[in-house]
Amino acid sequence: MALCANHNSVYVALHISLIHSLFSFFYLTSPVAGSGSSAGSASGLITSYDVLYYTGVRAYFSEEWEKAAELLEKSMSTREALFRTRRQCHKECVPAGYDRLPKLDTEKGNVWDLWAVDWVQRRAECVRFCLGRAVTPAGQLPVSADIEYEFSTRNPYNFLQVVYWKLGKVQKAASAAHTFFVANPSHLEMRNNIEKYRRMEGVTEDAFQDREMETEKHWALYDSALTSEASSDWTHAVEKWMACVHETLRQTDECRAQCEVASQRLPENRGEDGMDGVFEKAAALSLSLLSCQQACVTQVATRPGRISAQEDFLPTQLEHLHIAQFKAGDLGGAVRSLRSLLLFYPSDKDSLSNLELYTETLGGDTEAHGTKPSQEIARYVSRSLQEKKLLYFGMENLNFNFTDPDLWTPEEVVPELLRDTWRAEKEVLNEKLKAGEKEVEMDDSGFYAGGPVPQVGVTISMDDNSLNGTNRVVLDGVLDQKECNTVLRLATAAASTGDGYRGRRSPHTPHEKFEGLTVLRAVKLAQDGMVNQSDAKLLHEMGERVRTLLHSYFRSPSGLHFSYTHLVCRSAITGDQEGRLDLSHPVHVDNCLLEPETRQCWREPPAFTHRDLSAVLYLNDDFDGGELFFTDRDAKTVTARVKPTCGRLVGFSSGPVNPHGVTAVTAGRRCALALWFTKEKHHRDMEREEAEALWAADGQSVMKGGEVKEEGREGTAAPARSGRSGSQSSRSRGRGRVTGGKDEL
Repeated sequence: MALCANHNSVYVALHISLIHSLFSFFYLTSPVAGSGSSAGSASGLITSYDVLYYTGVRAYFSEEWEKAAELLEKSMSTREALFRTRRQCHKECVPAGYDRLPKLDTEKGNVWDLWAVDWVQRRAECVRFCLGRAVTPAGQLPVSADIEYEFSTRNPYNFLQVVYWKLGKVQKAASAAHTFFVANPSHLEMRNNIEKYRRMEGVTEDAFQDREMETEKHWALYDSALTSEASSDWTHAVEKWMACVHETLRQTDECRAQCEVASQRLPENRGEDGMDGVFEKAAALSLSLLSCQQACVTQVATRPGRISAQEDFLPTQLEHLHIAQFKAGDLGGAVRSLRSLLLFYPSDKDSLSNLELYTETLGGDTEAHGTKPSQEIARYVSRSLQEKKLLYFGMENLNFNFTDPDLWTPEEVVPELLRDTWRAEKEVLNEKLKAGEKEVEMDDSGFYAGGPVPQVGVTISMDDNSLNGTNRVVLDGVLDQKECNTVLRLATAAASTGDGYRGRRSPHTPHEKFEGLTVLRAVKLAQDGMVNQSDAKLLHEMGERVRTLLHSYFRSPSGLHFSYTHLVCRSAITGDQEGRLDLSHPVHVDNCLLEPETRQCWREPPAFTHRDLSAVLYLNDDFDGGELFFTDRDAKTVTARVKPTCGRLVGFSSGPVNPHGVTAVTAGRRCALALWFTKEKHHRDMEREEAEALWAADGQSVMKGGEVKEEGREGTAAPARSGRSGSQSSRSRGRGRVTGGKDEL
């Protein structure tokens, strides 16, 4: 298509399927009747959400709490309504001008150009009319970059949590605090506020739900699919991966529609004497639109609270999907998903090898052999390649800047003049990835293994060297056989099925029975005469013994406080072990969310981010399986194994240097005391202190390691501040205890 101005021809290779992007130019330059609107609209039309937000913030600083709550909430609901309206108008106006398409197949030259312009102008008029029926003229204008940043970082919820606290609406305050914290996991003040809300009367667990979850469904499905994989539940894994792929595509389309329908500023003049022509402006605006739509890949692949996107997000899902389908017995589906993946990486050796395996397994199933890639994925790849060709053309010929969001872009799409730079950038990225894989794990926990062991008879059986890791230790002789038998008897008498997991037989596998007992429950049972008082005291004293040993050995720079203590038994279900491939407890990290594919571990909910040191004290060895094992961050490469036996203690720092899991218990009953410690007093185990208080009320003493109680001032909400601050320099500690799940070892 030739676009002419000032006797200079600028050629933009617009494909028919992309020419509609020019409609934004006509939409923006068409006159809009009416004048601007302020905070409200008497006509009932959607107004400017940025004005509502600014007005709400002013009310906040004026301490007009009711008004601030109303305006801040209204700014968010208005923004959501605007986005819905844009999406609906985009959908309604897709057919506009289609009656002009036959002309484009027959006309040539300047007449073809005119029919094309007529087509996109009809679409622009349709969108302008559609938005005009629902949105005020001021509401259609683009908002500032500052406002976009405020909403992208969820800062309105930062203000709202203080406003609702001032109004005494603690449930709403907790909800706003949690929603902000999900996207700002390094915000120390908000983390502390959430812990205070959790201890307040009137605040239920329902408050701690992400109010923005609707736009993050694909991440919930992604995590659910990984969980199903970890437990070898391939049928559910297939279901979740398929849903994740579809939701990712839907979210991408939603984002692209907003790029197309949202108002944009016209490009600045770049020609000689500032006289760019209308067609040059249209070309620049069209390329800006395509760049925005390409950037949706990065936006959808970035978790809330993260700075960088997950590379190859959609291809990664397809890779998981085809493997899950193969293991679930759906060979036809596996072939379709794998061929969809090959659209991104057509020469990938592993994928081609898998395809050969699948086709051999299919045998004479000719129908399955002919399975084609998903039409959705084929359209996605084709559209993306066409857009990339245009954008790279703009880079080469129109001085346009574009950052390709994909690693899978084929070299032939990049113009020859740009390939050297493109190859160099790709090589640098590959070198960084390789260097990251070889990087030695560093533990920033503040612990340093190798200190003294202050208990006679306790020996160091394995240290960092023999365990192939950092801040790991195995100590033997912590309990004698008599003490082990006593606690085993207590577990048999008092442990309850599914303790901490709402009575579920097992939180991790259907092939085992899970039972648990806390110190507080043991104390209450002893007071009721259900178990021996001395047995309950021994359970408590064992924890103190472990804390003393680990505090010394890991040379903790500060006091260690109990975070949680759990006596846990896992029993193999008789007759339910044949062909078992799952784990008793899948590989995980105790204080962050491990992503084996990216080798990242994210300190954010629902991980117990306050945990600093982990320990497990074994009570018996008369069972099969049940070994603790450590892995690399890939969750596959086993670096060390520890076999349970009476009195053996395993201690390790709770962070990402120590991923671990438990092999399947295939016969017998495995019992152990799991303990977690924190360096932060306000995260201490309040149940343990309640148990000690019950003993004190009865005039009984218990052995303690000298922990100093600290009474924090409850109920003070930290002032709101911009999402750009919030103690970014401090390490993220995440939220505190999550009820209903104890993450036992």
